[in-house]
Amino acid sequence: MSSDFYCDEVLSGKTEVTKVVETENVLAYYHTKPSYPVHIVTIPKKHISSLLTLEDSDNELLLELMHVVKTVAAKVTEENGACRVITNLGDYQDSKHLHWHVISGKLLNS
Repeated sequence: MSSDFYCDEVLSGKTEVTKVVETENVLAYYHTKPSYPVHIVTIPKKHISSLLTLEDSDNELLLELMHVVKTVAAKVTEENGACRVITNLGDYQDSKHLHWHVISGKLLNS
């Protein structure tokens, strides 16, 4: 079974994060190991493994999640002139918990 950093570390409180937006069901925070100068992660507080595993019963949560992604993306775009909104699937998805990256700037050295 793959690890779920978001449930195991972030939502449990084991790893402290700098919050950007928090609602009852969604959390957006600055990435703990950013790959870009601006790197914000937005997650549902409910475990959903992937965009592909969403159920019809998750529709309201998905709307709330996308509202937070839109809010964060608008703020990042206003402050930086542009941003990208990315979600990964399959082998590209390291943590099997639905999440969206809102990024701006050039890829940092890894």
